[in-house]
Amino acid sequence: PLIDVDDLEEFAVRPAPQGVTVKCRITRDKKGMDRGMYPTYYLHLEREHGKKVFLLAGRKRKKSKTSNYLISIDPTDLSRGGESFIGKLRSNLMGTKFTVYDNGVNPVKTTSSLEATVLRQELAAICYETNVLGFKGPRKMSVIIPGMNMDHERVSIRPRNEHETLLARWQNKSTESVIELHNKTPVWNDDTQSYVLNFHGRVTQASVKNFQIIHDNDPDYIVMQFGRVAEDVFTMDYNYPMCALQAFAIALSSFDSKLACE
Repeated sequence: PLIDVDDLEEFAVRPAPQGVTVKCRITRDKKGMDRGMYPTYYLHLEREHGKKVFLLAGRKRKKSKTSNYLISIDPTDLSRGGESFIGKLRSNLMGTKFTVYDNGVNPVKTTSSLEATVLRQELAAICYETNVLGFKGPRKMSVIIPGMNMDHERVSIRPRNEHETLLARWQNKSTESVIELHNKTPVWNDDTQSYVLNFHGRVTQASVKNFQIIHDNDPDYIVMQFGRVAEDVFTMDYNYPMCALQAFAIALSSFDSKLACE
């Protein structure tokens, strides 16, 4: 089925259709003076016959204490105040935990009378853990996303304080309205002397940044996968219940994570 992306803003937050893998590609643009430090990442939907449709762009903000990426539906406008701003990814000081927000208002910056509907939603949280082998082996990722209701719509999580955040819920094990996902543990391959995952032809270059996200109950259902196909080109595929904004932000976090050392 053809995936309809006419309304990018709506598409970006819409969960993938059930039974359909949305296949995308991320290109990293390092051109320009400071792009080495602040590359722009572009997400495209892959259509048949090699056609590509632009979906989202992301770029790290300068002068931010922690890693802070703006995500936009306009490849040329990556500003916070722009109309195309659709979400952001923010890390903790260590660069090990990340939260993905939509373009709603930060509760800290509002008066209490503000309507709940304009408060920002948390769309995902990502936690990286070092493994026992230090940096060399596969790292552990936990991804926490809002759960789905009976109508297959995302539960709206709009924290008013830090006790209500996805990270707090996960840390306090109060996970009734959230889904906890993990990266699939790669298996050691003696021939290549490396840890490997089966990407079914979607990933062609070995990299510790390659990963697949699964739910522990069904390790064969790949909710999202990400991996390198060329120096600055990566494939990113996602399935229900994930949406493009969640998956793209998770990929951006993996570029950034301090624990993603090669």
